[in-house]
Amino acid sequence: MAFARRARRIAIAAGSLTALLAVAACGGSSETTPGGGASADAAYDQKGPITYVQGKDTSGNVPKLIAQWNSEHPDEKVTLQELPDNADQQRAQMLQNAQIKSDKMTVLSVDVVWTAEFAANQIVDELPADKFPTDDFLPATVNTAKYFNKLYAYPASSDGGLLYYRKDLLEKYDLQAPATWDELKSACDKIKQGENDSKLNCFAGQYNKYEGLTVNFAENVNSAGGVIVGEDGKANVNTPEAKAGLDRMVNWFKDGTIPKGAITWQEEQGRQAFQDGNLIFHRNWPYVYSLASKDDGSSKIVGKFDVAPLPGESGAGVSSLGGHNMAISKYAKNKGTATDFIKWWTSQDIQKSNVIATSAAPTRTALYTDADVTKKFAYMPILLKSIETAQPRPVAVKYGDVTLAIQDSAYGALQGQTTSDAALSELQTKLEGLIK
Repeated sequence: MAFARRARRIAIAAGSLTALLAVAACGGSSETTPGGGASADAAYDQKGPITYVQGKDTSGNVPKLIAQWNSEHPDEKVTLQELPDNADQQRAQMLQNAQIKSDKMTVLSVDVVWTAEFAANQIVDELPADKFPTDDFLPATVNTAKYFNKLYAYPASSDGGLLYYRKDLLEKYDLQAPATWDELKSACDKIKQGENDSKLNCFAGQYNKYEGLTVNFAENVNSAGGVIVGEDGKANVNTPEAKAGLDRMVNWFKDGTIPKGAITWQEEQGRQAFQDGNLIFHRNWPYVYSLASKDDGSSKIVGKFDVAPLPGESGAGVSSLGGHNMAISKYAKNKGTATDFIKWWTSQDIQKSNVIATSAAPTRTALYTDADVTKKFAYMPILLKSIETAQPRPVAVKYGDVTLAIQDSAYGALQGQTTSDAALSELQTKLEGLIK
């Protein structure tokens, strides 16, 4: 059902183009689109050096993989271009590169929610179907790479939200991993009272005004039974269910369940707080597991934490579907090498080595039951369910405007600048104008 809802939302959203890229889109030539004739085939035969562009690598493993490729392909070397770790800033730089039709970016690591915008505005190529088979990938990840049922990117990494928790503290107070938000709050209160440690906080996710806030807002709304966009593709966020989700975030900031300072946190600030032993519970992505397990002194909770599904109202909650896909810039050179590099990077062997090194969520279905992977990361079944039951964020050609509207409304409520009712009413109006 999630896939069908997404397809409907794409169809409704596709009627308009992002204003920032209107000129670039109109100036693009269909002759370079794969499947469009001899010129397309020729473009995908060209080989040589390329540039791979992604957000900041927090794992330290990306340069190692690129070095491996370069040693095996000395005439087709890949240069890594790291962008900021902020998703909104990554997107902005990729859009700017497309505006000037620069060939400096070849392979783009794109957030799963950018596909419609990048495809509609001809920032990335439609990928040749015969060169990019998708049978062995998680269906949810393939769906994020398509626009009007055509493939514009290749699934490189997935993401499902997880609840990290201090296993040692829960065991000390004879508690189980919480299945609901109320259970989490009750466990926090008991542990904090027993520990009497002013530095120990209850829970946090990502609340700074950026894409992470859109994710956290969506998860709270969805886990309360609400939606941002309904099955009919129309905005439907001004509801009692959505209000319950937003109210929880607002109230937890007010009563200290979420520390006040978390209003500035993105993924890395929250991860650091959890690793420093200052959080009992933490919502974040799978990559945190590997970093929090390092025994080099950077983590104070090695062996003291575990993961569980995100909580909900009466049972397991709902994650926003995260992850990144690899796409080829419309204006790139050496698209033949770009094709080979993407297929190599997303191959089962390379994905397996990467997940073992970094705990990143793979897109190859078989890796979730691979003996070597599950031996190191026993939570793989939890992660797989998180991804399979995840809800996509709103799909829209004007996604940049959509996510900014969500961030504005949610952030205003969290800051106490407006009520939840007013925030959701305003957001409903904005989304009705953006998603048509």
